[in-house]
Amino acid sequence: MLNDVTFGQYYPAKSFVHNLDPRAKIVFVIAYIVAIFLAKNFYALGALLLVTVFFILLARVPFGRVLRSVKMILFIIVFTAILNLFFYSGESAYEPLVDWWIFTITYESIVNMVFLALRLFLLVLGTSVLTLTTTPVALTDGLESLLTPLKWIRFPVHELALIMSIALRFIPTLTDETNRIVAAQKARGADFETGGLIRRAKSMIPVLVPLLVSAFRRAEDLGDAMDARCYRGSKGRTKYKKLVFSWRDALGVLFFGGVITGIVFMNLYLGAKFDIIGQIASLF
Repeated sequence: MLNDVTFGQYYPAKSFVHNLDPRAKIVFVIAYIVAIFLAKNFYALGALLLVTVFFILLARVPFGRVLRSVKMILFIIVFTAILNLFFYSGESAYEPLVDWWIFTITYESIVNMVFLALRLFLLVLGTSVLTLTTTPVALTDGLESLLTPLKWIRFPVHELALIMSIALRFIPTLTDETNRIVAAQKARGADFETGGLIRRAKSMIPVLVPLLVSAFRRAEDLGDAMDARCYRGSKGRTKYKKLVFSWRDALGVLFFGGVITGIVFMNLYLGAKFDIIGQIASLF
């Protein structure tokens, strides 16, 4: 049922991306997201797609494993794109293709729909590379290190990083637990695949109740284990592994700096996303 959930799952491999400092990878993902939202035309998004494919190849992660993370939220991408198709409020230089009741479809709305879907696709694709190539522990250490300045205002940086690490760690665990509960309920005659939306929602109650009980039990066991090990937060804690910024990370910083600069120049000199409409219209 939930075998396609890859978010939070680490894919072990020996690659350039796996060996990067987790702090650098977090900064790279932030820069990647900024570049996606800076992109104003399809040329820029195409360049970002090439960058994403390049890093997936560099990470030696199977494409199918990365694409599964997109399959997880495919419904959200499609739903958001359709909303933009029917309710796009920008001005149109062309006659509407469809104008019925409150729905209006124009060339611009179609282009905007494709542009938004591609942007969301790249957003999920790029961020999934971070979780696939970085262990939850490394992500926690990197995030805690980046947020260290907040300690000056007594912000609980360590506790926040620990909560995020536990949340990431429990995603695949709860996914496996859900699959086991669904299989057990199907063996008892439960039907999750037929009927309308309301009936399917009701059929999920026998899954959600034991899942919540299991999640609370695991949380209680984890709390007891932390108490048994005398966990007292960040006070007096030391690091077994020290994070070191290497030449790989410096090379990555230069690369992503060049990517953002390239996106800005593409926005300035290659026009807006709707310019492609004129190119298509000139063919007819």
